[in-house]
Amino acid sequence: RGRILQYHGDPVVRPMKHRTRESIFNLVSTECTGMHAIDLFAGTGALGLEALSRGAASATFIEKHVPSARIVEQNIRTLGVEDRTTLLVTSAFLWGKRDLSAATVAEHDGRPWLVFCSPPYVFYQERQAEMLGLIQRIQQHAPSGSVLIVEADDHFDLELLRSSDPLKDHESWDIRSYAPAVVGVWRATLATARTSKLA
Repeated sequence: RGRILQYHGDPVVRPMKHRTRESIFNLVSTECTGMHAIDLFAGTGALGLEALSRGAASATFIEKHVPSARIVEQNIRTLGVEDRTTLLVTSAFLWGKRDLSAATVAEHDGRPWLVFCSPPYVFYQERQAEMLGLIQRIQQHAPSGSVLIVEADDHFDLELLRSSDPLKDHESWDIRSYAPAVVGVWRATLATARTSKLA
C-alpha cells in the first residue's frame, strides 16, 4: 500500500479503478491474513500484490498478455516478494481447465484462497460461457474459508452468478455496485466445501 506500481499503458489492460479496489479491500481486509491470493487476469498484479501487503501468505498471478506479465514480474521484484509469488504466463481459462484441481489445494496446504477475477469487461459478453465456467470451477475446488471476488461492469447481470452457482448456495453471493463497476463477493463455507467434494 502506498507504493507505485509500473503500468505500460497498453489499452489491452484495464486497471481496476482505485475507488473500486479500495472498496473491495475494505470488504475483505480482515480475511487476507494467511490466505493464498490468486490474481486471474493479473494486468499489473495490483490486486494480488495488495493482498500480500495486507497479510496474504502467498500469491499466484495469471496473465496471458506477455508485456503485462513482464510488468507483473517487474512489480514483484520492486516489492521484493519473489519468494512468495508465482507468475504463470498463460490463459486463465486454460489454467482453470487444466490446472485448477484438488492438486492446487494440496499445493498450498489447503489454505483458503482469495481469488480476484477482474478480466476485460468484454469477456462477459463475448466469452460469457467460459467466464461462468471458470467461476464455477473455482467455487467447486476452493477450500473452506476461501473468498472469490468477481468484477464486471453494469452490462453484465451478476445475478447470473447466483443462478449458475454449482453449489446451489445462491445467498452466498454479496453483489455490490461501484458504478460503472459491479462486484460479486462469494465465500466458501465449510458446508459448500463439503458439497463440492461430494459433487
